[in-house]
Amino acid sequence: MEQIYNVTQSLIPAVAILCIIIISISVIMLMYRAIVGPTNPDRAVALDSIGINLMALAGLMAILLVTTQLNDVVLLIGILLFIGTIAIAKFLEKGVIIERDID
Repeated sequence: MEQIYNVTQSLIPAVAILCIIIISISVIMLMYRAIVGPTNPDRAVALDSIGINLMALAGLMAILLVTTQLNDVVLLIGILLFIGTIAIAKFLEKGVIIERDID
């Protein structure tokens, strides 16, 4: 049983580092799509995906650092990502984010 525990303890950091590398490559490709993207909805989806990848990176860093302090960061990124997605969707649909009726 102790041998399985030792293998697991050495495997988790290696897999987490591999996942960080893969997610970083994904973020770079999504940044390209957000900058070059042919349409605005493509850019919006790319920005949303970048936020999800940032949440994953924060979670992986929490695993590597063996701490629970980064869980708040993951939740904060998720809340801001949701608000940003709603704002971008409203902008793409109506052309404004905050409507001001000045009569």
